[in-house]
Amino acid sequence: MSTQVTATGRRKEAISCVRLQTGTGKIKVNGKPIETYFTTEAIRGYINQPLVVTSSISSVDIDATLKGGGLSGQAGALRFSIARALIKKDPSLRPVLKNSGMLTCDARVKERKKPGQPGARRRFQFSKR
Repeated sequence: MSTQVTATGRRKEAISCVRLQTGTGKIKVNGKPIETYFTTEAIRGYINQPLVVTSSISSVDIDATLKGGGLSGQAGALRFSIARALIKKDPSLRPVLKNSGMLTCDARVKERKKPGQPGARRRFQFSKR
């Protein structure tokens, strides 16, 4: 019987819930294969980083549910939740993932628009006369 581990990750407005279990390396995102959900190779490589660093890319199956945000935020949330799930499954992987910076939540979010100006930082053009 394979052990199943769950973990969550967040990035910007995106939330990722991951179920990780021993298997052959299949990754499904919202019921689709990862190749159809994330079409660019760069984003897929970014998501696979925790699996590559811990050399467990062909030994676990991942079933992920993503909500909110855009593709970039969802990719960051998925990467973070995969790293957390790997640690729950095998705590000895923590130093490897910690040193490669995959356990640090990227807390940067979009800044709110301020009143009396067109954007968060942008100001209306100053007129002396």
